[in-house]
Amino acid sequence: MSTEFDVVVDGIFRQGRHNLSVRLVAENFAPLPVWQPGAHIDVHLRAGLVRQYSLTGSNRDQQAYHICIARDAQSRGGSRYVHDTLRPGQRLKISPPRNLFPLVSAESVTLLAAGIGITPLYAMADALDAAGTPFVLHYFVKQRGDEAFLPELSRYMAQGQCKIWYSSEGNSPRGALPAAVLSHEPDRHLYVCGPAGFMQQVTQQALAYNWPAEAIHTEAFKPVQAAPILGEEAAFTVTLARSGRQCTVPAGQTIARVLQDNGIAVTLSCEMGMCGACLTRVTAGEIDHRDTVQSAAEKSGAEQHIALCCSRSKTPELVLDL
Repeated sequence: MSTEFDVVVDGIFRQGRHNLSVRLVAENFAPLPVWQPGAHIDVHLRAGLVRQYSLTGSNRDQQAYHICIARDAQSRGGSRYVHDTLRPGQRLKISPPRNLFPLVSAESVTLLAAGIGITPLYAMADALDAAGTPFVLHYFVKQRGDEAFLPELSRYMAQGQCKIWYSSEGNSPRGALPAAVLSHEPDRHLYVCGPAGFMQQVTQQALAYNWPAEAIHTEAFKPVQAAPILGEEAAFTVTLARSGRQCTVPAGQTIARVLQDNGIAVTLSCEMGMCGACLTRVTAGEIDHRDTVQSAAEKSGAEQHIALCCSRSKTPELVLDL
């Protein structure tokens, strides 16, 4: 049975020069499922167009969900649809919230956002302030006028503050990162969200300044690198452990697509290895991991899961727990 449910676009609001925030409510204004900062939802914008967006704002508001979408010149359809077609009053299907980027208990927190990466970190700042946890939020944008949620982030917060940095004024994260990243204190955690290059740079700098890897948390809106699914690749077989059924996955095809073409249901969302919706346990075979949702420890752990939308096999056969 589907866990999706219907919501109504209750309002669309300009957030800086290039962003739109969208307020979603239940049609009867019933309370929505609870969520925690870092969570995201799948939004069915139209037939065949499903995108993931982080929830933002206060998670104490159960009457509405807020998401924020940047206009992307390289949009695969979602950004363009939201900015050009979505209108108040429109009905959408969404998934319940799920969280692959949760806040963990800490004495203090440093948040670094770039561009639209502010969406989950704004929710984190709001929750940390409400919980009494000291924090600082560093927000990088190109120039003044690009900021999302500027009035909200500029308000007084008892436990922390937001510092906005403009690369047009010489404060690019490529030049120098905030001092809070250049030293680590016990029980302080770092959360980073934004373009892949930004997150990679911050992570590398933090590790170089002795941040433990388990204290660094990242979430990508795009894969760190495009998952290669085309080109000169060997075909392999996937076996479904529960039925014994076998399918051949040729070069240039994903496991997910082959399974779907053979009438086997596969849960998909981002189709880029970022969300975890299609992660499936593998009981035999060696995975060629190409997702960005699993950590290095998970990819090398005793129990293995494969992202059916992008990963492949290093062995002639993979056995899936399906």
